[in-house]
Amino acid sequence: KKDIPAVNFIIHEIHCRRNIEICPYCSDSIPKSEMKNHIESEHVQVTCKCRMKMESSHLKDHEASSCPLRPVLCQFCDIQLAFNKLQEHELYCGARTEPCGRCGRNVLLRELKEHPRLCG
Repeated sequence: KKDIPAVNFIIHEIHCRRNIEICPYCSDSIPKSEMKNHIESEHVQVTCKCRMKMESSHLKDHEASSCPLRPVLCQFCDIQLAFNKLQEHELYCGARTEPCGRCGRNVLLRELKEHPRLCG
């Protein structure tokens, strides 16, 4: 799958046919001696803690960006919780109040960033 000089083509093709296989899952060129290890490390099915099944090579990205159980921080209290619990928690947590340092009025945490423009 790479460009090679025409002069070397026959020798290269013989070498590839003897030593290289195409992975049936991802179509990458893999040395025959490493194919079993490649399939076991990249393409074996694993189950995430959220019970979703995927190839092991996709698990890290899934856990970092799309797993509903990935850890995230609440924007109001910086507590770490699962992504699928964040919205419910922030509705409750953002409804707490703190006194404004300028006007002394109690302000909802979710409105605290916007409040300084309004309190004058």
